[in-house]
Amino acid sequence: MQSALQEFKAEFFRALAHPIRVRLLEALVTGEKSVQQIQDALGLDQPIVSQQLAVLRGKHIVVARKEGTVVHYSVRDPLLAELLDVARRIFNNQLIDSQTLLRELKREVRQA
Repeated sequence: MQSALQEFKAEFFRALAHPIRVRLLEALVTGEKSVQQIQDALGLDQPIVSQQLAVLRGKHIVVARKEGTVVHYSVRDPLLAELLDVARRIFNNQLIDSQTLLRELKREVRQA
């Protein structure tokens, strides 16, 4: 049986489970950016950026601040930078393990 906390955690990670949203967050952990700045940095069209930012805003992962006609976004919790860094290190470890297995497999093939 799921608890409310487990469901909350799962929803949080589901919000992160999209490559464009991860790219958006990686851009935003370095500081507040306007939609235009995000579009330029990621090479994405405005509707895609806005749609994915809306998902992140809906899950309270990013916050928006309007200045005239320009909307600026930032991460709600600076700890998100640490989460992304830890994830990057985990993925790096997995790739290192995969490379080790690949080298072992190549050695086996040569010995056969």
